[in-house]
Amino acid sequence: MTRHVSKFFYASMLALLALLALALLPLFAAKGQAARQVPQSQGEIDLSFAPLVKSASPAVVNVYTRKVVQEFSSPFANDPIFREFFGRPRENVQNSLGSGVIVGEEGVIVTNNHVIDGADALKVVLSDRREYEAELVLADERTDLAVLKIDTGGEPLPVLDYADTRDLEVGDLVLAIGNPFGVGQTVTSGIISATARTDVGVSDYAFFLQTDAAVNPGNSGGALVNTAGELVGVNTAIFSRSGGSNGIGFAIPAEMVRRVVDAAINEGMIVRPWLGLKGQSVSYDIAKTQGLDRPVGVIVTEVYEDGPADKAGLRRGDLVLSIDGREVFDERGLKFLAATRSPGEEARLEVLRSGDRRSVDIRLTPPPGATEAERVLLKGRHPFSGAEVAELSPRLAEEIGRDPFDAGVLVTRILRGAYARRIVRPGDVIVSVNGEATETLEDLDAALDDGGSLWRIELERNGRRVQGTVRI
Repeated sequence: MTRHVSKFFYASMLALLALLALALLPLFAAKGQAARQVPQSQGEIDLSFAPLVKSASPAVVNVYTRKVVQEFSSPFANDPIFREFFGRPRENVQNSLGSGVIVGEEGVIVTNNHVIDGADALKVVLSDRREYEAELVLADERTDLAVLKIDTGGEPLPVLDYADTRDLEVGDLVLAIGNPFGVGQTVTSGIISATARTDVGVSDYAFFLQTDAAVNPGNSGGALVNTAGELVGVNTAIFSRSGGSNGIGFAIPAEMVRRVVDAAINEGMIVRPWLGLKGQSVSYDIAKTQGLDRPVGVIVTEVYEDGPADKAGLRRGDLVLSIDGREVFDERGLKFLAATRSPGEEARLEVLRSGDRRSVDIRLTPPPGATEAERVLLKGRHPFSGAEVAELSPRLAEEIGRDPFDAGVLVTRILRGAYARRIVRPGDVIVSVNGEATETLEDLDAALDDGGSLWRIELERNGRRVQGTVRI
């Protein structure tokens, strides 16, 4: 009898332990999966986003812009004689609407640059309908972001904290909050459809989050938030043939938003660091020759002399696999991740060279050279008289969106009535004069000092070389 009781006791204990393990298994799994799981019950399916919306929506605002445009109703409006005799043009006031996100409790607001571009007056309306005149602190066309400031008289405002987008995964739930079509603050839900979209073409620093949460006109500058109520990104564009949402929206990641806001508040301007290299994407065939099982990374095709990449020991043919632990697939992605840091900081690149992987620390610096503000007005008896020019440099190229490896003298402006208007246009690059290369302003001065009445000129215009002879 005792033997049978012992067997029954052991069997009961084993069954109890098995049940206990099954009960505790979800708890251990939840720790590793950060609560990412499908609904397990009807109660979980009935859960609501309402508490999240109540905490996040007060930090999303409406941004109203006012722009005065002068118009003539006559077809001769552009004729200066017509304007002289028939008076001033009619003023037409254009109003537009966008959204914004409060990121500083003292009244710092971030929105899209295209929302406020060209505006003469800015007004911000909070979710509780309070209205404030807004001051533009920084407008950055390259990232399509703008930073505004309102004076609340010292009263703190609700803000959205920045999310760490490195932890973001395709399939994560997100909410888009904004004012589509001016109907009032609206919340839509969806998921992250893709990350690191670099071929959208909306801005120079394209590295967008894609979402199927409905984003419509008026949502621009609004918030894309995660289920923790943190700012994942700023909604900036949609892919649509009709102008309405087709479930393909794009947002600027929070890490770039934070960089632009910090630069605006602390520095008053944004100076982007650069790597000092040029690269190309890896195809499947190139990946195979490099011993990779899939295309990943950026092949270094050029290294700027004495730039950050050169000082770090990078050279042509190196394959950059990642920056700060994040994989890259094209030069735009590499450029974006570098631009989220400040000049003077270090980044760690994982590089493949001749089959060997190595880590390379690179100190990011501002691009060298003159800015667009450092321009020279050309005078004298030559084809470029009356043209304003600047020497191309990585820094100037960064400001105007050109290739930092371009060399030559850029025509930035031409005075009205100047002789140069017959020869060049703003945006042209003077490549050579009378057979002499003009990579610097000194080269151009030397070529123009030769004088003469016959000039052989070579220009670069819209990516094409233009040659001709001018007689003065």
